Amino acid sequence: MSDAVDPIIELKGVEKHYQMGSFIVKALRAVSLKIFPGNYISILGPSGGGKSTMLNILGCLDQPTLGEYLLEGKDVSRLDDDDLSQVRGKRLGFIFQSYNLIQQLSVVENIEVPLYYQGVSADESRERAVKLAEQVGLGGRLDHRPTELSGGQQQRVAIARALANDPAVILADEATGNLDSKSGGDILRIFDELNDEGKTLILITHDEAMADRTSRTIRLRDGQVEFDSMFGGKQETQALEDE
Repeated sequence: MSDAVDPIIELKGVEKHYQMGSFIVKALRAVSLKIFPGNYISILGPSGGGKSTMLNILGCLDQPTLGEYLLEGKDVSRLDDDDLSQVRGKRLGFIFQSYNLIQQLSVVENIEVPLYYQGVSADESRERAVKLAEQVGLGGRLDHRPTELSGGQQQRVAIARALANDPAVILADEATGNLDSKSGGDILRIFDELNDEGKTLILITHDEAMADRTSRTIRLRDGQVEFDSMFGGKQETQALEDE
């Protein structure tokens, strides 16, 4: 991807440190990377390699200790909690392994939740939610509760909900981890279609087969980018001496 296209996400020397007793754990170490509009990315790595921390930073769920995070050209790395919440609600869509649906709400009502928080009118919210439900193949189950749906169907609801605010970036955390192979394959095909439509997707996964579907793979190890397929290998900017 040419630098003539502005990155939708840019990390500049991002680090995340945690105080563990008398020790400081560096969960991310001098991570610098660019993600461009329309990228279809998988982020892999061993347990403890930094995937969850990366998700939290990219999703504005946490702030870096050091470095800058630019989202659509705006530095969001030092925003307060209220401003970060606004960014999450307007520009980011989340899909989690455990679906995180509200059990008391119907399919269409779950999809409407982020629209409610953004002040979208009831009529517009319902119209948009119905269209999204149809897009993910649940047009005939609008009034069903999550307990009346299979795991794959619940994840489809979660995908529709993530799309409700037309986010700039969709973040999926082990999105097929609780699904059988058929249902997981169906979800991945939806991801493929979304990317074909121009959506930027970032999949956090341990599944090599899932990563093989994406056009770019980033591997984390010990909090560093060990490999980025966009460059054919380890980035020189990620070389970091052990301290």
